[in-house]
Amino acid sequence: MKRNYTVLFCTMLLTALLSGVLTSGISLVGRVGVNTFYTGYKFFKVWWQSGLVCLGVQLFILGLLFITDRKCSGVKRLSVLLAFLVFFLAGLYLTYSNFRTDVAHRWLGERFHLGVYLYWLGFCVIDLFFITTAPVERDDKTAKAQSREE
Repeated sequence: MKRNYTVLFCTMLLTALLSGVLTSGISLVGRVGVNTFYTGYKFFKVWWQSGLVCLGVQLFILGLLFITDRKCSGVKRLSVLLAFLVFFLAGLYLTYSNFRTDVAHRWLGERFHLGVYLYWLGFCVIDLFFITTAPVERDDKTAKAQSREE
């Protein structure tokens, strides 16, 4: 399948927007905690700030996976991308487990939890984009000709 970065960017924007809206729905107890104890997380209270953080992290992950995709090839490329996927799925599971066992995190509310789960699912979508699409093959003759012209 050929790569379509437009679809990926639209998916990233939609995920970031939805995640921002959901994470801004912190419960009343969660808002009190963010205002008094966890002041570094005040961006979660404003939907567009939370969405920008999500988009920024997704762009970072996209860049990391793009570089990995360009530098590695064959089985090594697939192994690294699958390792990232396992890491992202483990992060999703550990986040879920933390939200279910930690009382302070449980009080943040289900909307907030769904928004954070979307962070991890967005990372998985980006990784699956690189796994399921074929890497762009560089023609060695074209690369050599371009380096000679410079």
